[in-house]
Amino acid sequence: MTGTAAKGHRTVSRITGILETVARTGGARTHELARQLQAPKSSVFGLVKGLVAEGYLTEDGGVHRLGPALGCLLPPALPDVAEAARPALEALRDRFAETAMVATAVGDSLSYLAAAESPQLIRYSAPLRTRRPLYPPSAGKVLLAHRAEHARDAYLEAALPHVRERERARADLVRVRAEGVAFNRGETLPDVHAAARPVLVDGQLRAAVAVAGPTGRIAPHLDTVADALREAVADVAARLRG
Repeated sequence: MTGTAAKGHRTVSRITGILETVARTGGARTHELARQLQAPKSSVFGLVKGLVAEGYLTEDGGVHRLGPALGCLLPPALPDVAEAARPALEALRDRFAETAMVATAVGDSLSYLAAAESPQLIRYSAPLRTRRPLYPPSAGKVLLAHRAEHARDAYLEAALPHVRERERARADLVRVRAEGVAFNRGETLPDVHAAARPVLVDGQLRAAVAVAGPTGRIAPHLDTVADALREAVADVAARLRG
């Protein structure tokens, strides 16, 4: 139905959780998957066997790995966002000596696809291909701000329990959409600040690029970082167009 917000489904969540865990770890046993998903081993066992039967997983000595059927899900010619973003991420890291990341939305979660980490001893380290909340990370704000209004509001309704929190977040996201830049000034972690911009290809949102670092180091330069991100996302978009 048009305008209806998506809702989670336990079986779907478990299946995607199995695939994501196996992808992240390189291989996992059934009991490890059950522990990771906090689900009964008997339920996970049945789902795993079904995924093996369909070719989405393989099994060798009790260890499950990603199967060949996953190659059927994406066209081979689809540009790789992480690969396209790599030069821009490295340029941002070299300029500011802070961590630069490219992220996308995975359902109602944020996932960092690639990062060029700061060379400094104390730095922000991005957890790659791990689900995180869309709000309030700066990259998540960008991704959320570009959603349809009903989908954005449904997410905020579920994620933020208090009306005033939702009102502030909604106003923040409207500004992000209008200005094309999002900031996170210690909202996720008090000692981390970040800025992010959207990667738009022919008007379609493909990803978000962000730079994050310790508050004392990056906060005074956050506007300069935001300006540099404008050129960075343009470079990523151009590479995605081919």
